[in-house]
Amino acid sequence: MNKNLYQPVNAEIIDIIEESPTIKSFVVKPQESFKFDTGQFVELTLPGTGEAPFTPSSSPSQTEEMEITIMKAGKVTAMLHDCEKGQKVGIRGPYGNGYPINDFLGKEVYIVGGGVGLAPIRSLFLTLVDRIKDFKSVVCRFGAKTPADFIYKNTLFGKWQKIKGVDLKLTVDQADGEWKDNVGVVTTILSPEDVNIKNAVGVVCGPPIMMKFATQKLLEFGYKPEQIYLSMEKNMSCGFGKCGHCMMGKYYVCKDGPVFSYDMIKDHKNIWA
Repeated sequence: MNKNLYQPVNAEIIDIIEESPTIKSFVVKPQESFKFDTGQFVELTLPGTGEAPFTPSSSPSQTEEMEITIMKAGKVTAMLHDCEKGQKVGIRGPYGNGYPINDFLGKEVYIVGGGVGLAPIRSLFLTLVDRIKDFKSVVCRFGAKTPADFIYKNTLFGKWQKIKGVDLKLTVDQADGEWKDNVGVVTTILSPEDVNIKNAVGVVCGPPIMMKFATQKLLEFGYKPEQIYLSMEKNMSCGFGKCGHCMMGKYYVCKDGPVFSYDMIKDHKNIWA
């Protein structure tokens, strides 16, 4: 791993996966081994164009290649979506603090996700599955606007649901004729009976409005603020806490997060903005 966090590591896009109408996953191969902790983020550089922060969606145990899932939402992401295999890029980082996996040992991990928020959750999920016997259970509740908007379809609708120790349920806001599962926002498939709350941690990642109501639901169930972990990937830019774009109360999201326990940030205004 490059020890100079200001200098990108040269890399190449070796594969591109169409996840949904607006989301692609890019398989990136750095010129040197690149390590990160699940929940940390990197700056992906498109030479001559710019860079943007993304949380890798692959397992941290995979150090020779990295998957980065990107929604087309702005100038840099649009130009990345236009890239083809063989495109040279740069990876800067990793930055921030990820999920405190060792604090999850022996507990039931309750994961609530939606939309492109499944990207950092995928990395977390793969990390947990690699050590599945270290956790009481892994319970996942994922939502999307429509069945077509789900990402990671090949594993989400099959392989992941067959892993021993994993309890996975899906929901969509609007169903098509082939959808057989729940219809409704993701909070409609959350239940206090899903886990033993006293021995559980909650993880929430997705669009801000979804995170707000999912967090409120977990609190209603009896989760304590310190039991809930949020990936607050908002307005990050430089990665070092220099530009101030990602200030949230007294915290820099890029340095102090992007993963926070809810009790750390619950008293700050506009955390869901």
